Amino acid sequence: MILEVEGVEFQYKSKEVLKDIKFELKRNEILSILGPNGVGKTTLLKCMNAILKPKKGAVLIENEDILKLEQIEIARRMGYVPQRCEPARLTAFDAILLGRMPHMKWNISPEDVMLVETTIKKLHLEDMALRYIDELSGGELQKVGIARAIAQNPKLLLLDEPTSSLDLKNQLEILDTIRDVVRKENVSAIMTMHDLNLAFRYSDKFLFLKNGTIFAAGSMSDITPQIIHEVYGVPVTIQNYMDISVVIPV
Repeated sequence: MILEVEGVEFQYKSKEVLKDIKFELKRNEILSILGPNGVGKTTLLKCMNAILKPKKGAVLIENEDILKLEQIEIARRMGYVPQRCEPARLTAFDAILLGRMPHMKWNISPEDVMLVETTIKKLHLEDMALRYIDELSGGELQKVGIARAIAQNPKLLLLDEPTSSLDLKNQLEILDTIRDVVRKENVSAIMTMHDLNLAFRYSDKFLFLKNGTIFAAGSMSDITPQIIHEVYGVPVTIQNYMDISVVIPV
């Protein structure tokens, strides 16, 4: 296993948000964390990379407890992309190059520059590489944030709503790229998603949260219309179209 989450619990002041969260993830797998707004999806991601400190539990990546490591050591293992990437007066190239910081010693190496250039090509960002990120659209800025995490060369990508600001074409391009990176670079990815159909199209495993706990988990063959109804309060049917599972509200 590349990742083991063992009994993670978290609360804001006196409000319990996450209760006894346990799951595992293998290398080369993509996991989607699903559930309605406010159920704790983003909180769980932040607990996994120690932005938030859980009340209880452990997060192991290749048997190392992330919650006991320094932030730079966590950054060498995990690439995190929040829902909103804050703009600054940097070019897109320099913003992506920041992803190499956990691996730098004294100076930027030719290998760092080459890796950033390769990542820019993977995400088709050549036209915006020298533009300032405070002049980019929300969708363009999101792609730069994802590129920075990929350039970080982590073992695990954590992506909070990676397609939230993107149009359909760019949603598919970004998720194709994430899947390609996971398959070819021998890493894994965890995404929070609202779009069930995109999640089903690109993920290997699914984790449904309800009331701060895991309501259901498994692969596509384990997911039923009843689970979705119970979690979201909407009756649905799941149909197969060209070997892709599609959720249709009834």
